[in-house]
Amino acid sequence: MTPTELKKLIKKGESNSLEFKSNFSNEAIETIAAFSNTHGGTVLLGVSDSGVVTGLSLTDETAQQWFNEIKTKTTPSITPDIETAQVDGKTVTIIRVKEYPIKPVAVKGRYYKRVGNSNHLMRPDEVAQAHYKTFNSSWDYTIDPEHTLADISLTKVKKFISRINRGRKVKIKDSPLQVLKKFNLLRGKRISRACYLLFLKGESLFTAVELGRFQTPTLIKDGDRTKADLFTQVDAVLDFITKHINKEYIITGAPQREERWDYPLDALREIVINSIVHRDYSGSTTGIVKVFDDKIQIYNSGKLPPGLTVPMLLRGDYTSTPRNVQVADMFREAGVIERYGSGIGRIVDDFKAYGLAAPEFKEVGESFMVTVSKTRPPGFHLNTIQKGLVERLAESQKKILTLVQAKPNISKKDLAAAVGISTTAIDKNISALKAKGLLKRVGPDKGGHWALLEAGRGKR
Repeated sequence: MTPTELKKLIKKGESNSLEFKSNFSNEAIETIAAFSNTHGGTVLLGVSDSGVVTGLSLTDETAQQWFNEIKTKTTPSITPDIETAQVDGKTVTIIRVKEYPIKPVAVKGRYYKRVGNSNHLMRPDEVAQAHYKTFNSSWDYTIDPEHTLADISLTKVKKFISRINRGRKVKIKDSPLQVLKKFNLLRGKRISRACYLLFLKGESLFTAVELGRFQTPTLIKDGDRTKADLFTQVDAVLDFITKHINKEYIITGAPQREERWDYPLDALREIVINSIVHRDYSGSTTGIVKVFDDKIQIYNSGKLPPGLTVPMLLRGDYTSTPRNVQVADMFREAGVIERYGSGIGRIVDDFKAYGLAAPEFKEVGESFMVTVSKTRPPGFHLNTIQKGLVERLAESQKKILTLVQAKPNISKKDLAAAVGISTTAIDKNISALKAKGLLKRVGPDKGGHWALLEAGRGKR
């Protein structure tokens, strides 16, 4: 590397693939291992954290000694490229390492990954996932040490085959056991973990999902639990959710009335499927679904894969790497999911088209949570009939509609404060809006919410 090239590299500053060190140390080896566990990188020795070239004093054997130390302290052994260069009369050592093909690489039994411009210790589940990924595998693909063929239902396998055949021109005519072998769910006489999760007999705590209808964050009105196989769980969770949300009928003039739920059901289904397919089943944590008056929260154990962030998820700026590769493959074969990595964009688009705020995706501790709400985003557009009615409303009534669009569970007291009129005047204006078919109250005064109506819409 020429002095000019080295100066340009230093000017870029530390990043997810570049680190500065004043001298060689165990920290430098940890960085090299972290680069090996991600996408490779370069360590510059003789450069301070701030990018000032301090230089090194080297002997003819120094580089070879460092090479040997890196090789002996890493498992599997890393063999980096090492060279020296001069910048303004000072010596800088350049250590380059590529992404290692067999992961993860350890330094004295500790595993590191590169996040931004720093090194982070890998969690046990990240270490396991890196190992599985190396061999194009995953936890659910491995042989189940606790369960056998006697623990799964061949009747459920037959139903799975029927689902596959719906979308096939050439139908599968093999027996259930042959199909399990074809998809590597059965290897020899042993089943994979995915096979058990997908076709288990009866119930299992491994798949448990707690379901709750909450009146407040601590008060549960109704509760249930599903411990069924993963295919059955999709419908079980959705059945519980639809039991506790509202459905309205829209009269459009067509022979049949149009149904409208509080939330777009296709998008809800996609969220539920994602939570079931991508959940970390290697631990004992259960899935959780909480239905509130104004929102639904869906938790599943397991954070996003290393290197994937929520902003990347929303942008679609990533290559999908399912935690449970075999489960995801079987869901796709059965037509439950269409393709990897496209669901989040459709979910967001569906909520926007429904006039609702986009779902919130976030990591919570060692879990992942999706929150959907009835909140209407700023600038929610009314239909043509509503626009004509709203244009003739008093300003206070327009403000009321704007406020309930943004916060459906807003109280009359808060409405009065926001609009700047008395609660008595709020009652009169609400009565007028109800009479015009623009507003209604869903549920009781305490615990219910406001709903903006289209002309001709009625409650079931």
